[in-house]
Amino acid sequence: RSSVRVLCGSNWSLVLQGQWMLEFYAPWCPACQQIETTWESFAKESERLGITVGKVDVTQEPGLSGRFFVTTLPTIYHANDGVFRRYRGSRTLEDLQGYILERKWEAVEPVAGWKSPSSIMMHGMAGLFHFSGWIR
Repeated sequence: RSSVRVLCGSNWSLVLQGQWMLEFYAPWCPACQQIETTWESFAKESERLGITVGKVDVTQEPGLSGRFFVTTLPTIYHANDGVFRRYRGSRTLEDLQGYILERKWEAVEPVAGWKSPSSIMMHGMAGLFHFSGWIR
């Protein structure tokens, strides 16, 4: 059984509380497939690290990929009580764990307020992405 929490349009607001690492992926994406086992291993350590590890399938959740303005895959975000930071580090288990344990996220500029996934602006963007997915 996976320790990774699957997020969707109806439960995404869980990331507004506590500390999270969240991966946006697509099942067909080779780079996403490459980090899948690492992400699962990272999630198994989540309790020890004091975080929740989640994932969003952008093919199933176009609204969420819009809310987070995901344009490349995989995209990883760190969230701490509703403050979002894009993770741009290496995708090794050691580096993901170090990002949390050594609090490296504190040195990363948070996503600007208007671009925050919980803002009105990004709520509109979520609707736009969802609508464009429906049209396709």
